[in-house]
Amino acid sequence: MGGFTAVHLEEIEEITDGRCPWRPVRHHLGIESFGINAWTARESGDRLINEHDEADTEDQQEELYFVQDGRARFELDGESVDAPAGTFVHVQPGVKRTAFAEEPATTVLAMGATLGKPYVVVGWEVWAQINPLYEAGKYAEAADRALEVLVAHPEYVAPLYNLACCESLAGRPADAIEHLRRAIEPRPRTRTSTPSATSPASKSSSARAPEPGTGPVGLEPTTPGFGGRDKRVSAPLPDSSP
Repeated sequence: MGGFTAVHLEEIEEITDGRCPWRPVRHHLGIESFGINAWTARESGDRLINEHDEADTEDQQEELYFVQDGRARFELDGESVDAPAGTFVHVQPGVKRTAFAEEPATTVLAMGATLGKPYVVVGWEVWAQINPLYEAGKYAEAADRALEVLVAHPEYVAPLYNLACCESLAGRPADAIEHLRRAIEPRPRTRTSTPSATSPASKSSSARAPEPGTGPVGLEPTTPGFGGRDKRVSAPLPDSSP
């Protein structure tokens, strides 16, 4: 194939974690310079976009939403905006936003990136369906599923780190250490990031298993940012600097 891909939205597999179904457009097409995903509500009144803003996030995404089908109602800093099919909604990072379907089968495309910074693909899309297992405390099952995902998508860093977290919680420290080491080696910025108070990071120069009780890089599919942005929920990638 040449330097292009054409695909109908319905050809992209729809996935869900039990909430609003969505299609991982960026992942499906292999886009690496910006985020884009599609969110579809089954019924009128269903929430399409979780309430959030970008003011306190590291990346502060500039986001653009497009109502492809149906009709949506956006709530932007408390102001209601009617958005029938064909409507663009551009939102700056500091604006708190959410959106609801006003008609069944409403589909919203969400796009975005950070102004002045390169987009970094970490692979939250492939972790999204595994995350409910982690949330339910089924760490061994989540780890087994993550291993299957990584066979198909070895290029993604976040699922690898999340796998290490689950393995640690499942009592598999040797596997956790190996996968943690692999997760922090590919990207220089994972070695220099500052861990939060809940980070499983080691402050030594050698990797160790994430500590039980700390969560993985939970990349939240229903807080889409730019339609599924790489958002850290509980713990950043670890710091292995001295």
